[in-house]
Amino acid sequence: MKKKHKITAVTLLLILVIVLAGCSASANVDTNSKRIISVATVQPESHAIYLGLKAFKEYVEEEMGDKFEIRLFTNGVIGGNSEALELLQMGSLDLVATSGSNLEAFANEYKIFGLPYLFNDEDSFRKVMNNEEFTDVIYNSTADKGIQGVAWFSNGVNNFYASKKIETPDDLKGMKIRVQSSEANVKLVQGFDAAAVVMAYGEVYTALQNGVIDAGTNPEMALVDMKHGEVAKYYSRTEHQIFTDMLVANTDFLNSLTSKEREVFQEGFKLSSQVSNEAWDKRISEVTEEATEMGVEFITVDKQLFEEIQKPIKEALLISNPELQSLYDKIQQIQN
Repeated sequence: MKKKHKITAVTLLLILVIVLAGCSASANVDTNSKRIISVATVQPESHAIYLGLKAFKEYVEEEMGDKFEIRLFTNGVIGGNSEALELLQMGSLDLVATSGSNLEAFANEYKIFGLPYLFNDEDSFRKVMNNEEFTDVIYNSTADKGIQGVAWFSNGVNNFYASKKIETPDDLKGMKIRVQSSEANVKLVQGFDAAAVVMAYGEVYTALQNGVIDAGTNPEMALVDMKHGEVAKYYSRTEHQIFTDMLVANTDFLNSLTSKEREVFQEGFKLSSQVSNEAWDKRISEVTEEATEMGVEFITVDKQLFEEIQKPIKEALLISNPELQSLYDKIQQIQN
């Protein structure tokens, strides 16, 4: 049974924004009889995900431009992730790019990505995400909610960074570390005998600057894009979590496509992932250089020391979420 929606004033306003922008539900057409496909992301046009979505748009329109027009809504102009996903379920949006953590509210399967040291490294992560047998389980997990996964985007590797060196797990003891709100994130930090501080991403710079927190945990992008490298000069490659962003579609929209149209869109989805991931890798290389110029020191640690401490945390999370065990076993089978 699909989730019932409480249509709020905010939701109605967002729908009005879409309509006024010339966007429509997937069944509608514009004056040129082209079907409008609406795609939303909170990311700006400089982000790797936007570049992937742009490649998707160009491919579909080149192949079927007489039938479809893809309209991209960036910078959260349609609303935040929660609002966009609500509009997706209602059919007011056709596709939404969002973080996997935002989809935990729709399917427990997405909680798998929060487990500490789930993947051996980023190469292993991508090997798993390129395995259709695994991704099909993830993609289909939200189908009964009207949401279907269609592509994934690399979202980087989480590492610790602070104003003091973190070289061993002992260096984390007693530290106040900012995390996103999730059971796995809190348990991970507590496993290092540190305090987990749930805080919005936009508040981290000031919190580091004022000593409200001692450390953050994000990919290298945060050092430059959010200027965290100005107040945290040591970035330790602990590689304790690897996350993914997702491109999800309204199921009614997908079901309305003909076999030929579905083939074209599927190729477009794959292309969006490829282009985005290549752009992400290029940006990571640039960011590392820029952060080094800011005075950030990158520290290579003995990752095994950190991973060993997290083993009981990972086991406890699997016990408390038994539905994740089969996914965990599949990941180990693919990457090892």
